[in-house]
Amino acid sequence: MPGCHYGHMSSEEAEAPAGPGVPSYDPAAEVVDLCRELIRIDTTNYGDPAGTEGPGERKAAEYVAALLDEVGIESRLYESTPGRTSVVATWGGSDDSRGRLLLHGHLDVVPAAAEDWQVDPFSGEIQDGYVWGRGAVDMKDFDAMLLSTVRARQRAGKVPDRPMVLCFTADEEAGGHHGAEVLVNEHRDEFEGVTEAVGEVGGFSTTVRGRRLYLIEAAEKGMAWMKLTARGRAGHGSMINSDNAITRLSAAVARIGAHQWPVRLTPTMEVLLATVADLAGTEATPENAQALVEEFGGATRMLGAVIRNTVNPTQLASGYKVNVIPTEASAHIDGRFLPGYEDEFFETLRELCGDGIEWDYVSHQQPWETPYDGDLVATMTRSILAEDPEGIVAPYTMSGGTDAKHFRKLGMRSYGFAPLRLPANLDFTALFHGVDERVPVDALEFGARVFDRFLGEA
Repeated sequence: MPGCHYGHMSSEEAEAPAGPGVPSYDPAAEVVDLCRELIRIDTTNYGDPAGTEGPGERKAAEYVAALLDEVGIESRLYESTPGRTSVVATWGGSDDSRGRLLLHGHLDVVPAAAEDWQVDPFSGEIQDGYVWGRGAVDMKDFDAMLLSTVRARQRAGKVPDRPMVLCFTADEEAGGHHGAEVLVNEHRDEFEGVTEAVGEVGGFSTTVRGRRLYLIEAAEKGMAWMKLTARGRAGHGSMINSDNAITRLSAAVARIGAHQWPVRLTPTMEVLLATVADLAGTEATPENAQALVEEFGGATRMLGAVIRNTVNPTQLASGYKVNVIPTEASAHIDGRFLPGYEDEFFETLRELCGDGIEWDYVSHQQPWETPYDGDLVATMTRSILAEDPEGIVAPYTMSGGTDAKHFRKLGMRSYGFAPLRLPANLDFTALFHGVDERVPVDALEFGARVFDRFLGEA
């Protein structure tokens, strides 16, 4: 298959017998090539509410299905609307004593403005030891890790004993309403018996006081994407108007944007901050939570958002001519609330909006938090430390949203685990939805090896 060759082993290495404890296959053999090929399929998701825009999701789904079929794994394609395609396959053995395990990634990406990038965002170019392109870290790197590992194990006859579901979804970048949500609502039988799930975003390293700290996602903020609307009296721009919709809306947006949300520590973040406090030689408290978060350097941008609720204004719209006061003005806001703090979030938001502001949900999804314990957590930890013995592993709360919000409705425990060993000077979190998105080649190969170890024990 074009682009899916084993390009990272010499013929001697490939033919050499495996030593004790060494697999007779290379789980990382295809990971770089697969990541590049997936990036080259433009799966831009423009967030069209009707679900009609997704230029390459069908093509990507068919590509994934062909990769699985090539090694004897049958898959099913599901569409909510034409072109918005997800892939589901069953894999693994018959030992369901712990239930089935769901492994899920998404195929869509956010838009990329090519003129802002150093390289073509859909080229999958390798430059300076990195694979560049939209989706390199969100989330075609994990798709490639999963596919490379599964294909290698399938070819070598090393299928895990535990039955598993492989799932590659459409529409994650717009809330999953045309992807994971459709699967959960209309094809629930595909997930019968699933007790645990692993997907994005977690397992990547960040450097704190010279130590690599690997973050496993164990919680996720809830999502409140909202449209705020103010209505007033239309009129001539030259006249006095005390019922101006733009004025009312702008005041509300300014209050929302300027509000300082208080620190609120969830169980997951208490564990993470205690880990960081130990490295810093102090104790974790709500009072020094912000200082501990700043130990993460570039990752502070994300982790600072998961010790409090947040709301950011993102869009404004009103009027149609400079001398006409419009009847209506609207704004969109991106609200995220911590597990256990939804009531506080919405009460505060009502106060900030004030009178005369209506709101409608664009997407309203609940937060979740999974206890950071049990065999699966232990397996993830062992898998990382086997490849990086000097590493530290801890849980964290994800500031954004993933398909786990939908799959959690089926009662499964969820974690984010897409392992990457990253350079200390890489501002990794800035690459999510950012310009010049890229992932180190050796991080991809590291992730495939870790994930292979994980599948061997999961």
